[in-house]
This record gives sequence, structure tokens and C-alpha cells, in this order.
Amino acid sequence: MKKLIMTCAAVAALAACGEKPQTTTGAGKDMPAYTGTGKAYAVAGWKQGDKADWEAKLKARNIYGQNEYVRTD
Repeated sequence: MKKLIMTCAAVAALAACGEKPQTTTGAGKDMPAYTGTGKAYAVAGWKQGDKADWEAKLKARNIYGQNEYVRTD
């Protein structure tokens, strides 16, 4: 019984050794947020890659009370 418990403990300890590294590769790696994702899930009227429009939309969110930093709840 002791041998079975030790074997199970060894298998559980070694199970984490097979984890793959979680790094990004290819497109999207270290890209600025305004470049977009290339997918259709974006705000209507915003062109992906337009930095000036991105900054304007962020400024508008702040003006209209959608700033997450002021929420204390």
C-alpha cells in the first residue's frame, strides 16, 4: 500500500513537467492595441489600425463616464 501511495505521489509530481510554454508567436505579438485583431468584433465605425481614432474613442469613453479607475465598488 505504501508503494502505491509513493507511486501516485511521484506521478502527480511529474505531471507538471509536461506543460507547454505559454508564449505568443506570430502575428499579434507585442502589437499596439490600436492595430486591432483582424476580426469583425470591433466597435462599429472604427477602422482597425487607425491610431488617432483609437485615441479619440478612449478619450470619449473617459468623458462619458466609462472610466474603470473611478469605480470603487
